[in-house]
Amino acid sequence: MKNVAVFGAGRIGRIHASNLAALPGVRLQYVCDAVPSAAAELAQQLGAQVAELDQVFADPGVDAVAICSPTSTHSDLIARAAAAGKHIFCEKPVDLSVPRAEAVARAVAEVGVACMIGFQRRFDPTFNEARRRLDAGEIGRPEMLVITSRDPGAPPVDYLKASGGIFRDMLIHDLDVFRWMLCADGDEAAWLSATASVLTDPAVAEAGDWDSTAVTIKTRLGRLCQINTSRRAAYGYDQRFELLGSDGMLQCGNQTPSQVLQWDARGVRADKPEPFFLQRYAAAYRLEIEHFFDCLQSGQPFKTTVEDGVKAQQLADAATLSAQSGQPVQF
Repeated sequence: MKNVAVFGAGRIGRIHASNLAALPGVRLQYVCDAVPSAAAELAQQLGAQVAELDQVFADPGVDAVAICSPTSTHSDLIARAAAAGKHIFCEKPVDLSVPRAEAVARAVAEVGVACMIGFQRRFDPTFNEARRRLDAGEIGRPEMLVITSRDPGAPPVDYLKASGGIFRDMLIHDLDVFRWMLCADGDEAAWLSATASVLTDPAVAEAGDWDSTAVTIKTRLGRLCQINTSRRAAYGYDQRFELLGSDGMLQCGNQTPSQVLQWDARGVRADKPEPFFLQRYAAAYRLEIEHFFDCLQSGQPFKTTVEDGVKAQQLADAATLSAQSGQPVQF
């Protein structure tokens, strides 16, 4: 039995805590949150105890922690968990500062605990099938990746002000998908150009952020990636990509509540995409937590390591710099 503590009882913390509580061989022991009432409500719902951070780190019976707290707390909690000998699952990003993220990665490596970063798209069944077919050589050599990533609406302005900006908060997932799908053989980005606008709400600009972006990346081997993102899609949560290879193409479309097409005199209609990431990636969140504990048990490496988190953060920083300066960044 693995005992685990969850840090954060907000939206993503509730998802991970619920999935943890349902896993065989795992006991959700503690819930911690800066808002005691939120921690108490979640702990009562799932049969856990409310605890302070110091209590969790001092308890030798806690095997692992799941860090689902605000981004500003991630690197400190990773470092404290590593020092306490706890295995770590942490939601993205590692930190909003690349130097701090790199320092935490070194600390984790020195101690030798396991640390997985929550890039849940790598666990989506559809995206995983695309990666399986890529690995099987079914489209030959990968050459070009096109990613579309659009939220149905922007988060609150207060969130945007503390998020680190759209490249670090939203596109970091797409930048990780770029590395996962186009750089599976060890290739990496060599050149990046990003541009951004505020097209959906002037309040986004007042918060110092953008809501619409376009990113182009060229790898060391000359492969190309284009990422287009928006904080507004009137039709739902839009998540698609195409991977072009020398022998074909892999295309991953949107997930919808049903696959029914209605044909009548007015035309052909289909369901809109799922409304948001909570519905779109429900299976992925469950599968990534299963993967975390499966790897702890088997000793196999994680699909998403703290090093992957650092690499994605470096790309997000480069995209932010490119959009601010109007100039491309070379690595």
